[in-house]
Amino acid sequence: MSTAEPGVAALAAEGSDRAANASTVGLVAVIVAATDGEPRALTVQAAGQAAGRSTALPAGPLVPEHATLERGLRAWVEQQTHQRLGYVEQLYTFGDRDRDGGGRGVHLLSVAYLALVRELRPAGLAEAAWRNWYRYLPWEDFREGRPEALAAIEPRLMDWVAKGSDAKLRRLREDRVGLSFGLGGAWNEERVLERYELLFEAGLIPEARGQAGAAVPDDAAVTGQPMALDHRRVLATAIGRLRGKIKYRPVVFELMPPAFTLLQLQRTVEALSGTRLHKQNFRRLVAQQGLVEETEDVTSGNAGRPARLVRFRREVLLERPAPGVRLTPTRRPG
Repeated sequence: MSTAEPGVAALAAEGSDRAANASTVGLVAVIVAATDGEPRALTVQAAGQAAGRSTALPAGPLVPEHATLERGLRAWVEQQTHQRLGYVEQLYTFGDRDRDGGGRGVHLLSVAYLALVRELRPAGLAEAAWRNWYRYLPWEDFREGRPEALAAIEPRLMDWVAKGSDAKLRRLREDRVGLSFGLGGAWNEERVLERYELLFEAGLIPEARGQAGAAVPDDAAVTGQPMALDHRRVLATAIGRLRGKIKYRPVVFELMPPAFTLLQLQRTVEALSGTRLHKQNFRRLVAQQGLVEETEDVTSGNAGRPARLVRFRREVLLERPAPGVRLTPTRRPG
């Protein structure tokens, strides 16, 4: 779905010797933070993109001085954003045929990583910025009820279904739309990538028109702000992975400060999952799982009644194999 990572394109444009020695492996980072109850991804600016598609994820090629893929990723992120990464895990390897290595006639593999940042620090460079990830995928946020974007997306998808060349294809498309978007069934918050790829296949987003596909400003509230290259697809992959992982691993605590309130923890989980949770059920689950322990401190109470601060119990990692946060929505998305 893309040609080259922005780091490759930038270095090639500069005529750098380093680019000449770059491998055909690109590195991309989805760096996530949760601040004030909102999920944010760290973005940079990529040159040479179609109108409205200059926003990208930190990325660059694997070059000889990088001893490993992860060290290469950390080096590019620090260079482009001044951020030093903590928790990092490999997300996925993208290798579509239209990744042509920046026009160099080679096939480019892109290895994506997911990084979680405990606190939202200034991005460092003027062109680096933290963005709410729902600006790129607005149909994924059910916290205030069913997203308005879906009311416009669903008829377009059904029109695409109806345009299938035969009954078998139409039925296949209908089944995929129903399963991914919860039509006539339950919404699965983890199917982020499937929903994005359906919109791509149906030609409803600019990325479906290749690198020349410019953003349509009037459509941003419906299908979201497009990104450079295939980086919105990478972001969708990361969101789906993280939504699934918080249910069986305590990775959400990588986003929390050393001490926090239970309400702050709930708001962070809601931000990541895109749904409101039942307050009492959430607190009961956290207590049953032994995920946190109380500290001796309380909040100042400036914004309401003082609340007890808690911290993550790292001992839980040794006590059970899958200590996560199962989701109990206040209402089922529908």
